[in-house]
Amino acid sequence: MKRKLRAMLLTIMMLVAVPSISFADAVEGDTIVSLGENLTEQQKSDLLAELGVPENAQMITVSNQEEHDYLGEFIPKAQIGSRAISSASITMGAKDSGLEVQTNNITWVTDEMYINALTTAGVKDAAIRISAPFDVSGTAALTGIMKAYEATTNKEIPEEIKKAANEELVKTAQLGDSIGADNAAVLMGKVKEEIAKNEPKTEADLRALIEQVAAELGITLTDAELDRLVEFFNGLKAMDIDWNQVKEQLSEISTFLQSEEGQSFLQRLQDFLNSSFDEVRTLFVK
Repeated sequence: MKRKLRAMLLTIMMLVAVPSISFADAVEGDTIVSLGENLTEQQKSDLLAELGVPENAQMITVSNQEEHDYLGEFIPKAQIGSRAISSASITMGAKDSGLEVQTNNITWVTDEMYINALTTAGVKDAAIRISAPFDVSGTAALTGIMKAYEATTNKEIPEEIKKAANEELVKTAQLGDSIGADNAAVLMGKVKEEIAKNEPKTEADLRALIEQVAAELGITLTDAELDRLVEFFNGLKAMDIDWNQVKEQLSEISTFLQSEEGQSFLQRLQDFLNSSFDEVRTLFVK
């Protein structure tokens, strides 16, 4: 529950620069399932039951070749593997409901990392469940999620954006190995937020922005980590993105957070987290 609330808060705080995509063809409550094509029939049955998939849900499959096509540039082939196993369900939500991600048997990629990458791909307003029959890293699941999202919305996500989303997922997870998964997810989201507010004009400006955000978050980056982030965000910044629209969205969220309703939401979240921490402390005291 705590991870779900934290992911929902990060969704609010991490609005990012994405292409403007219309989802008029998607209907609230529609569910589509992406299944790895190398699952056994028993594994498929078990996953569908676990994901709570309705009988009328649309089904698609994802091949291992598709996973290699989108991830091959960023991680070794051996890490991608030779079988498509990861699966996911997507249920479309109401307009402006945000993204909600829950995972099972995913060991490397966190819920927040998925949210960051999915917003980069233009995915929004959906409840997403990701699982596998046994422990997997989770990197390949993003391919199936985007494919399923395209099918249910009848809108194509540009190939360069798909690649960028996969690259972001991998880079965030790799960075998480060094600075912690939560820190990595927050850092990536905050940098994109700052780019949306005031787009850096030069690579030096971008480098300074990343360094400033990291310092504000109390995160120490190595020179190599900083170089990789500069390279990634430079590529993202060069894509066809409506930054003015992003600034407007960020302004609307800021207004909400400052409103009585927004402050009430944040207070409830804080109270819940404090309660959770107290319960953990009690366990150690006992």
